[in-house]
Amino acid sequence: MSGAVGRAERAAADAGRISGAVGRTERAAADADRISGAVGADRTGSVIAGRRVWLCDLDGTLVDSFPAHDAAFRQAIAELVPDRLPGFRYTDHAGASTATVAAVLTGDPDLAGRLARRKQELYREYAASGRVRPFPGARRLLDRLAATGRQAYLVTSGSRGSVERALAACALGDVFRDVITSDDVPVSKPDPRFYGLACDRWGVDPAEAVALEDSAHGVASAVGAGLATFHVHTAEPLFGAVAAGTLDDIVSLLEVDQ
Repeated sequence: MSGAVGRAERAAADAGRISGAVGRTERAAADADRISGAVGADRTGSVIAGRRVWLCDLDGTLVDSFPAHDAAFRQAIAELVPDRLPGFRYTDHAGASTATVAAVLTGDPDLAGRLARRKQELYREYAASGRVRPFPGARRLLDRLAATGRQAYLVTSGSRGSVERALAACALGDVFRDVITSDDVPVSKPDPRFYGLACDRWGVDPAEAVALEDSAHGVASAVGAGLATFHVHTAEPLFGAVAAGTLDDIVSLLEVDQ
């Protein structure tokens, strides 16, 4: 229990730093916005050119796990803090770790730990039952990165247990050079240190890497860490990021850039 409380307390402190992290991200985004030195489609191709390391988010980026996460949170909240359910919107928290969301919702380390564990238990059941699926083009993209000599790493706010279930369910467990989860770092997205710590661990120069993200929290973390960042599954990229369309669209660009 003490370990869970400790993690919840760290998550609560992390949640308190989110607004500051986003502010730092906005200041850093101007630098990231100049990384490619081009605009439009040319800018997208420019981001790809010469960058051999890809740091990929999982949930909402490579796998369609939003409905399973939302359902798991709602069930856990209904069981443990039902008064918070009417105002809960998973979209407000997408990209943050479960521990951070639980801390924000409860404000109590012990209760946050219980809520996080219950949500993770439910999500892992949903993933194992087939409720988490890869997005079209996910496997094709990762295979293409490998075929062109690029290195793919997974940088996710999910817990290791939940990530392993999702990767197994989507047959994506064999494609990453290494994986970092929320269990491995003391901060959560949108804190730029999440990606910064990943780069430090793997000896990656942010100027030579690409981040692949879908959420506001994820984009803020990656851009704030100085990474050229593709914002997928949207026509309106967030500040500092580059619109990438679908995963299949990125594959097509990779086929041009050998």
